[in-house]
Amino acid sequence: MIVLGIDPGLATTGLGLIESNERRELTVREWLTIATPTGLPLADRLEEIRFDLLRYLEEHKPDLAVVERLFFSTNVKTAFDVAQVRGVILLTLAEQGIACLEPNPLTLKSCITGDGHADKRQMQDMICRILNLKEIPKPDDAADALALAVFGALQQQGLGIGDRA
Repeated sequence: MIVLGIDPGLATTGLGLIESNERRELTVREWLTIATPTGLPLADRLEEIRFDLLRYLEEHKPDLAVVERLFFSTNVKTAFDVAQVRGVILLTLAEQGIACLEPNPLTLKSCITGDGHADKRQMQDMICRILNLKEIPKPDDAADALALAVFGALQQQGLGIGDRA
């Protein structure tokens, strides 16, 4: 199974692609970001994210996508922008017939680390362990996307991190 994690953001959207085999082994295929220039109008930035994501989906054909749910942010403008990016992403996935999971941050952290209040570094360390990576993927948006992909693979296997053999 091929699982795509997507960490939505207007300036930078992270993508993390992993594969889960019949032995429940997880392998990283790649991680990257979609970046949009700050000077562009919002509609143009959303269009660029959609276009790049659509090309990526057509090339890699994931079986499942995982997009993090929004949580309340003190920066309302940023929250609105991310909500619009999420809408574009969810629409693009639906149009391509790709199943999608939408965990909230607490659920994601609980699944990956066993602690719903884990910090970013704890999450990144666990992703390195789970995926046998020598170093933390950069940028952070891509590392977050890999965590989402791992979440999706574990959910499909019916596992949480404490259940892995």
